[in-house]
Amino acid sequence: MADFAIFTLDALVGRLGLSAMPGRGGDFGADMAVVAGWRPDLIVSTCPERELVSGGAGTIGQAARSLGAGWAHWSIADFGIPEGQEAAAWPGLRARLLTCLGGGGAVLVHCAGGCGRSGMTLLRLMVDAGTAPTTALTALRQVRPCAVETDAQMRWATRGAIRSAH
Repeated sequence: MADFAIFTLDALVGRLGLSAMPGRGGDFGADMAVVAGWRPDLIVSTCPERELVSGGAGTIGQAARSLGAGWAHWSIADFGIPEGQEAAAWPGLRARLLTCLGGGGAVLVHCAGGCGRSGMTLLRLMVDAGTAPTTALTALRQVRPCAVETDAQMRWATRGAIRSAH
């Protein structure tokens, strides 16, 4: 597997990053060293717990705290969208993310491969912050061409965009 990388978007709503799951390539410690160098203030894991554990990132919450970063677990099925309690949790998570970014912080979101769920999450965050969906998607795909993998993810990420686009 290729070396672990964080794809950074330094525009629109603040310093955003998306990545594959640390540890997925077999070296959680080395991947977390890359994360430490990126200096996130908040890390969001979008993988269900069983996926984190099987992917080698079962201790990511503890690892984030050891870096001085906050951690949020927002469990979404692979290729899925937030449903049930995860959908209901979005307003609170969005507020936490926007507060972090508003204070000059950096947010790193990961899923298994660093494309679908993480891209969907960052796209929705940018749209909810008032960025036009096409502008946000273009910026996101400039740094990570695979960001947002399914039509359902795109629909969820751009929901409400007519009201919030400038």
